[in-house]
Amino acid sequence: MLKHWPPLNALRGFEAAARLGSFHKAAEELHLTQSAISQQIRSLEGYLEQPLFHRSGRSVSLTDAGYDLLSTTQSLLQQLAVGIRRLEQYRKPNQLVVNTTPAFARHWLLPRLGDFQRRHPEIDLWLFTTDEPPDMASQTIDIAVRDDIAAQAECSFQVLLRDRLYPACHPRLLEMPAAARNTLHGEREMDWSHWAVEAGIDVGQQGHGLNFSDPGLLLDAACQGLGIALVSQLLAEQAQAGGLLQPLAEQRVRGPSWAWLIHRDSESSPLTRGFCTWLRNALGENTGA
Repeated sequence: MLKHWPPLNALRGFEAAARLGSFHKAAEELHLTQSAISQQIRSLEGYLEQPLFHRSGRSVSLTDAGYDLLSTTQSLLQQLAVGIRRLEQYRKPNQLVVNTTPAFARHWLLPRLGDFQRRHPEIDLWLFTTDEPPDMASQTIDIAVRDDIAAQAECSFQVLLRDRLYPACHPRLLEMPAAARNTLHGEREMDWSHWAVEAGIDVGQQGHGLNFSDPGLLLDAACQGLGIALVSQLLAEQAQAGGLLQPLAEQRVRGPSWAWLIHRDSESSPLTRGFCTWLRNALGENTGA
């Protein structure tokens, strides 16, 4: 790491002069005088202890060192500009940051975001998905809605829904003998051992097959006809309604509990209250509550 860096203005002046091939044009672009550009480049050459331009009257051309520095400088300035523009997202006055799992976002929340936007056009929702539960104390998150969270300091915690699970597959697999159907395996409650203990019903599940750590991918695979799976009633509601999934048994077994964490700094916000009210109503409609 360099102990001292050349001034940013000097790098901007150099980049403009090198790109335009003229100190005069660089000065016009940056709204400076030509002498100011010349001074910036002289200071940069002094810092680097080598010339960056060949000077011949009013014309200038890059030295080999100048060509090398131009590539580095343009990349640096471009990354800096992108980074600064990206910071604009933190200035939105009506932004609400909601953390959830990729599976919940894709299979439950995304199909309902249009309804949310129609009801709350004033809220700029930032959907932040992670595989692991967030640390609400160290991350900028207003609400977390997940099936793998517990109480945390500085947050209110509440269980919203206790999910149910059932075995299902794409309807075309029903034309095959049960023994010929592939089996899709998941983690935690999505594992078939959970079904065996809770329901004790044989629906043709096998000990081998495809394995998934993401319940959303497990559901996608079942919807594409890759095999039978133990799926979440909450997440599979849209797929079943669309004819992509057919239950293999009427039995439903215990699934994960969906809960929310609301940071105390966000609890009183009308944005938070609006999202939470909408979420409760939407969950109630799809669970018969």
